[in-house]
Amino acid sequence: MNVAGKTVLLTGGSAGIGREIARQLKAKGAEVILTGRDPDRLAAMAAEGFETLSADLSNAAGVDALVAALEDRPVDILINNAGLGVAHDVRGGLPDPDAADGCFYANLSAPVRLTTALLPRLRARPQAAIINVTSGLAIAPNTASSVYCASKAGLRSFTMSLRAQLKGEPIRVIEALPPVVDTQMTADRDMSKMPPQECARQIIAALEQGRDEANVGMVKLLRAVYSLSPALARKVMIRF
Repeated sequence: MNVAGKTVLLTGGSAGIGREIARQLKAKGAEVILTGRDPDRLAAMAAEGFETLSADLSNAAGVDALVAALEDRPVDILINNAGLGVAHDVRGGLPDPDAADGCFYANLSAPVRLTTALLPRLRARPQAAIINVTSGLAIAPNTASSVYCASKAGLRSFTMSLRAQLKGEPIRVIEALPPVVDTQMTADRDMSKMPPQECARQIIAALEQGRDEANVGMVKLLRAVYSLSPALARKVMIRF
């Protein structure tokens, strides 16, 4: 797909991977409407020339408010990038169930609800795309981030089913699976991290090249291991 001239709705576009996706798509000639929750970050992106919408996607009302704010705007590309990370580990006490609920909604329910609401607009376009940003942890979970892993695995399953449902329609459904990327969510992790600029580049390349998956960075290796031995991939990842 040639993104020039396309209208993109990008959730979670004011920081991290989303911010870099927005900048790179804009540089290629796309019109990007991005969402976020932090007023200062949204203001900074507006200063760069982006159209911004404040949106809290951790609940149904927030998703519906975003759809209403779009009014009747056409959308060619929907990128479900916004997400929440939450620690959920019973070894150190009982985790907060409300935090788990918020994570599940932001990472899984919101993309499903937003995709459903915008599907008529996408179907009305001659060529459209939906990109759902999951994670390498959607393939094989780690130990400490059980809820996050489960939410992303759920989004992965939804994406694969949606792709089959839309087969034959001019809407490409793409799953983007990043590795550990240097963002606010991973700031406390002392490990090698991919720059968000490179992660964004690889996701956009998958869109431009018409691929169904963007296996970014080390996720390519994880996918290869999983294809040979799912048990081995799970054994390796669960230790992290």
